[in-house]
Amino acid sequence: MSNDNPQSGAGRPLPKKEADLFKNVIKFYESKQYKKGLKNADTILKRFPNHGETLCMKGLILNSMASSEYGNRGLDCKEEEKEKVEEAKELVKKGLMFDMRSHVCWHVYGLLYRSHRNYPEAIKAYKQAIRIDPNNLQILRDMSVLQIQMRDLSGFRETRLKILTLRPNNKVHWLSYALAVHVCGDPEGALGVLDNYMNTLGESSEEFKRGFESSELALYKNKVLSETTSSQDGGNYFDELLGVKKALKHLDEIADVIVDQTGWLQAKLSYQLQLGMFDDAIETCHLLFWRGSTEDHRVHSAYMCALLHLDRKTWLEVEKLRGTTTLATFRPLLDEEREVLLKAYGITPSTTNGSSSQHCSADGAMTKECLALAFPKSAAIKRIYLTLLPPSSAEFRLAIDKYCQRQIVKGVPSLGSDLSSLYLMEGKNQESEGRLILARDPVDVKFHPVYCMLVELVESYISSLTTQSTFPNDSIQRPPSVLLWAWYLRSILHEQSAEYAKGITLINKCIDHTPTGVDFYELKARLLEAGGDIQRAADVIDSGRDLDHQDRYINNQTTKTLLRAGREDEARKRISMFTRHEGNPEQNLYDMQCAWYELELADSLARKGKLGMSLRKYTAVIKHYEDFHEDQFDFHAYCVRKVTLRSYCDLLKFEDEIWGQPFYCRAAERIIQIYLGLFDAPTKSQSNEEPDYSKMTPAERKKAKNIARKKKKALEKKSEDSASGVIKDTSKSVEDNGSKKKKPHAVDIDPEGKELLALNPLEEAQKFASILIKHAPKRITSWALHYDVSVRRGKMLMGLQALHRMIAIDSNHHDLFARIVDFSQKLDSRTTTCHAASEGVILSEFPKLLDGKVLSDFIKSTLDSVQADPLSSLPMRIVLAKALISSNIATQSECVSLILDSKLSGRFVTMTTCRDALEFMESMGKDAIFGKRELMTLIISKFPFAKDF
Repeated sequence: MSNDNPQSGAGRPLPKKEADLFKNVIKFYESKQYKKGLKNADTILKRFPNHGETLCMKGLILNSMASSEYGNRGLDCKEEEKEKVEEAKELVKKGLMFDMRSHVCWHVYGLLYRSHRNYPEAIKAYKQAIRIDPNNLQILRDMSVLQIQMRDLSGFRETRLKILTLRPNNKVHWLSYALAVHVCGDPEGALGVLDNYMNTLGESSEEFKRGFESSELALYKNKVLSETTSSQDGGNYFDELLGVKKALKHLDEIADVIVDQTGWLQAKLSYQLQLGMFDDAIETCHLLFWRGSTEDHRVHSAYMCALLHLDRKTWLEVEKLRGTTTLATFRPLLDEEREVLLKAYGITPSTTNGSSSQHCSADGAMTKECLALAFPKSAAIKRIYLTLLPPSSAEFRLAIDKYCQRQIVKGVPSLGSDLSSLYLMEGKNQESEGRLILARDPVDVKFHPVYCMLVELVESYISSLTTQSTFPNDSIQRPPSVLLWAWYLRSILHEQSAEYAKGITLINKCIDHTPTGVDFYELKARLLEAGGDIQRAADVIDSGRDLDHQDRYINNQTTKTLLRAGREDEARKRISMFTRHEGNPEQNLYDMQCAWYELELADSLARKGKLGMSLRKYTAVIKHYEDFHEDQFDFHAYCVRKVTLRSYCDLLKFEDEIWGQPFYCRAAERIIQIYLGLFDAPTKSQSNEEPDYSKMTPAERKKAKNIARKKKKALEKKSEDSASGVIKDTSKSVEDNGSKKKKPHAVDIDPEGKELLALNPLEEAQKFASILIKHAPKRITSWALHYDVSVRRGKMLMGLQALHRMIAIDSNHHDLFARIVDFSQKLDSRTTTCHAASEGVILSEFPKLLDGKVLSDFIKSTLDSVQADPLSSLPMRIVLAKALISSNIATQSECVSLILDSKLSGRFVTMTTCRDALEFMESMGKDAIFGKRELMTLIISKFPFAKDF
């Protein structure tokens, strides 16, 4: 019987010859020699066609062959890949049925699921394999990787403990278990595991010597130690800083083995600030500066916190800041605080009485007043100094004057963008209250004191350079290029305040002066685009691109502008200059995960009503982020093996937050909006629907039928060509010059996105809305879209929850107001009620959103506040006018006046919001015809290059 049907799980092994062949099958699979492995598997199956493990391995090899051959060649699985994958699945299932007691079969079954990213099912298969062979290290390792990937932290901890129990003499297993305990939120337990591991080592072990791995392990242990807390006096007293105190002491103990001295100092600095050891923290900052961290703004933020003796809570907030943001640009400074920081950063009279050596000791220690002199070449220190000065002071004017002159002489194109970061203002909504934010709207920029000062300074530069070729109050003769860059800076200032016509006049001077300046064409294109002429903007920036075909940045900007102009074919030609030339450039961009291009292309297609094709591109961006999440697999084992545990913890944290990244949120929001549009008007997705011939004249009917017939033939031909999944090629396999032809490239079998359009729109919208509110809860658009989905699903309580979350983010947002009105109207017009408990919550909580008023009074109070503020946003005026109409509170002429009264001088006046205002007036019919004409006049005045209205 064993010779006819050998099954390892049943205790009937293969004969020696076939057993050796089976070992070769596994070896060839692991080395990715799939054809050799397949050949050996077929040899075994010729004699034993029902051998379960061989059938499973053959299926696994076929699955890997399909993935490697087709997986990276297109946006979709091609028909050949699908067939091979299905064949592989059938073989694995068949093999499992023949030998269900074989751990190999269950392991292969799990690997098959893992390859298709069905991780829960893969974990189930691994667990079944472990039941059969509890001590199989390979299966345990594979399962632990999946568990940490899926964030099954308790399961991960249990699996790593089992592995450590089986192989306690392996360093990787100790570190993996310590990490598992740590990520489960038990730093004390992780510290105990690390201590136990260190106790197993001899005194001459490498872990006690200076080296990279020993250094990283010591710093990781220190990080864990800082997270521990302890109770004292029998649990009556809880000291949350006890771990930080121990970690600070531990840093001195491990100093001899540390290689990453900068990381060691940064950790020490953080602990000192948390413990209020400000003098020590200042000395640590000085050491970091002397080690080359003068351009690290995080160190500068820590330095400021130490100088100002700020509390632990403030430091922990400041520690999370990134980029060039510091404490000075994070929150408003008191006068006393500003004075302290200016002494540390500015060149005061006390610091100019001697050289820097008088203020710096031999070992690098410095006094507080020596920072500017000690690092005279530091750009960060000079730039931070500007943020510390009061904008209304004479010192600020003098400093910004000197800074601008130096940058203009150098010809720095980014000076305008750099200076815009000084337009700081206090936040007004709930999220930014007590914090500083950047003024971005032209209305806020135009009245900002720093902007007004810059305009005055640059105007004086231009006047003096034009007449005397010198800066004001300066005798040094400047070359003509200095006037050129002064014009350029003034043009940028015009752009920031939405003075597009004036900006164009100056930038034209720059182009006439130096026609080869690429930056000038880019700025002119930006001004034209913001001013309403996107087509001309695309032509201008393309002309600038022609000046330098090697500049990837200007090529990308040209591509982006062309896409916004709706010229996809031209954009594809431009971007293909920096892609591989063979094949489809868009496929290469997909492979390179070029999300910005796909987002811009998707937006362009959506504007043209090509919703299916647009969805294809948005989902491609979603797929990129899924790939980013999948890429964790490469690091779960690598980081532990290389002992880069601190970086690995940062990686896990980043991956947990990846679904809240801006590009992902933008793609998900657009997908939701498209699907909601399809749900509200499903006929838009039916591109092949027959037109209504009854309303046509005979000539129109004949023409429409001819067009429909040609379209049908073209679609049939395209479907035939794509049936094979590759481009048809009837030419010879060898070129005329004797070179071998390249393989045909894969073709997208659903370029129009019909499969995506055929999905249930509400289910798809709900899927992405759930992701956004979980991972991007601070974006008000996440909750606005969640509301839109919820009310369409009839989930009124969830819609109410979304409204409450929106009001916690920004109680004055126009999207919130529009949805509160919508919710109230839906409550009044609904025919059925919710569950009794839900209904009670709605009836008790919703009036709070209306401030206890009825809807009409709520709208009127909002109207009063909007009319009292001449700078109130245009979107708010539009949604308010719609609410007035829908609630029969005001006449159409009054609603038109509400929009026109601001003269488009308020906030958020863009081409998009102006189009929304025009659409609203068009919806009111003839009664708004005069208001529409007046609005058109205002738009042309605001956007002098506006077209397509």
